[in-house]
Amino acid sequence: QVQLVESGGGLVPAGESLRLSCVASGSFGRTYNNYEMAWFRQAPRKEREFVAAIRWIGGNTTYADSVKGRFTISKFNTKRTLYLQMNNLKPEDTAVYYCAARYEGGIADSVPDYWGQGTQVTVSS
Repeated sequence: QVQLVESGGGLVPAGESLRLSCVASGSFGRTYNNYEMAWFRQAPRKEREFVAAIRWIGGNTTYADSVKGRFTISKFNTKRTLYLQMNNLKPEDTAVYYCAARYEGGIADSVPDYWGQGTQVTVSS
């Protein structure tokens, strides 16, 4: 059973920073290095949207236009931990942020194989 557990959410004023973490555990069934990891978010009354992605091997990254230059996705392979550093936060970044994993990539455009339970980020104006 695969588990993705997020942490690090909270309430911050606009312009501040937060770092989210996601710890992956359990059996992925196939080599976890072949997975692409990502962050998605869902704001109230909106659909879930892609935020950023990274491959466990190689570290290639992809970002949504709305967060480029402000958010950075990274990983610590030996700890199976994914991070999302969020700087210069805006009220429109308010959402539940989800960690996700997909075998062999394409996570930005396809349904992930696994989801975390989410962590709330609230940015006040």
